Amino acid sequence: MAKVLMLNGSPHASGCTATALEEMARIFEKEQVDFEIIQVGSKAVRGCVACGYCGEHGKCVFDDDLVNSVAEKFEEADGLVIGSPVYYSSPNGTLLALLDRVFYSTKFTKHMKVGAAVVSCRRGGNTATYDVLNKYLAGTGMAVAPSTYWNMVHGFTAEDVKKDLEGLQTMRNLARNMTFMIRAIADAKEKYGLPEEERNVFTSFPDGK
Repeated sequence: MAKVLMLNGSPHASGCTATALEEMARIFEKEQVDFEIIQVGSKAVRGCVACGYCGEHGKCVFDDDLVNSVAEKFEEADGLVIGSPVYYSSPNGTLLALLDRVFYSTKFTKHMKVGAAVVSCRRGGNTATYDVLNKYLAGTGMAVAPSTYWNMVHGFTAEDVKKDLEGLQTMRNLARNMTFMIRAIADAKEKYGLPEEERNVFTSFPDGK
């Protein structure tokens, strides 16, 4: 069975972001896709300190019972959904700290895992937040799932989001597209194998020129 890991970057377990993720979860359940929603935004997560420990040990040096456990679940998953509210035209800082450490510390390939960013906002800053989250996915070889509009919902409360019918429709279509892509990639992997992924070149300018 396909597995999708869903991260709620909001400190509110039943707020706007959760409402969007739950709309997706209903489709995953209908499509018999296993999913897990992890509450991130209410946790105390420190940022990366670039110590290099993960390069030798394959996990983050700070064992805070969240980052390394999320990394293990991410490795097992076929898809990842990153949900965040908008804070000053950017994602929740706690979520960013977690993503920096999870994406940097993990050695497993993310190549062709299916990913999606989901954003909730009252009014503005949604596209900037959406852009930040998508760069974690596209920059690590993940297949970014599309929908019928940008993956956003609007509202100040969960009840407001439930009135955003187009936003909820976007979430449902996103979940369907993720399901299709996960299955299609699994079929293609079995038939053709995954695309070659080159990793030999690392551009650096140590002489300062």
